[in-house]
Amino acid sequence: MSISAKDVKALRDATGVGMMDCKKALQETDGDFDAAVELLRKKGQKVAAKRAEKEADEGLISIAISEDGSAGAIVEVNCETDFVARNEDFESFVDRIADLTLTEKPSDLDALHSLSYNGEATVKEELVAMTGRIGEKLDIRRFRVVESQEGEIIKYVHPGSKLGVIVEVSGNGDREEAGRDVAMQIAALDPIAVDRSEVPEEVQEKEKEIARDAAINEGKPEHILDRIVEGKLERFFEDHVLLEQSFVKDASQSVQEMLDDADVKVHRFVRFALGD
Repeated sequence: MSISAKDVKALRDATGVGMMDCKKALQETDGDFDAAVELLRKKGQKVAAKRAEKEADEGLISIAISEDGSAGAIVEVNCETDFVARNEDFESFVDRIADLTLTEKPSDLDALHSLSYNGEATVKEELVAMTGRIGEKLDIRRFRVVESQEGEIIKYVHPGSKLGVIVEVSGNGDREEAGRDVAMQIAALDPIAVDRSEVPEEVQEKEKEIARDAAINEGKPEHILDRIVEGKLERFFEDHVLLEQSFVKDASQSVQEMLDDADVKVHRFVRFALGD
């Protein structure tokens, strides 16, 4: 039967599937619009099942911040290739997932998958449909939501959207400027904690063990080993603890000193790097 361009466009608008696939679906269902939608959905499921075992280690990081700055959500969504990561449809999907995560605050990935994506399909169903449209495995890998009671959430997304940071700050100074500087610092130097009290004891003991073994192998005298180990641990804190790191925009001061000057305090942060 003859399929009109208007019907093909309507199906395209409803499903996001390419025009040729929409036309073919309408032809296969004798112009039945609802049957064509169902046919395309089933084809999406077949593609998703076929791609399930594929590696998906490309993708995007997206961040959503509430209008009052009191909450932020960061998400990582993966695909198979960087080409798809640059697909406008995929980028819109990732941003939508970040917005949904911010507003709904799901408890885990299963809860996120169960959320309504657009009032008609769940996030999981839209993920399958997009897999059918794009032809690659897609996966929502992880998310975090951070809420602030007395401060605000500041974000930084590195160009390319493969690295993102959200940081909670408070204080009377310029929180936007200082917070963004700190977020860029975290993106660049990947600290493991805000201050040394947050560094797990087992991590500190492991660093001491490594430092002691290295000193012994270098033939250092027994009576100075403890002093060497403590010195190495101090250096570890300076390299890996946010407030003790040298500030990347002015190495003459630490991050703590920069924040003191700005009258801003950092409470916590989340850093997502694609594939970490």
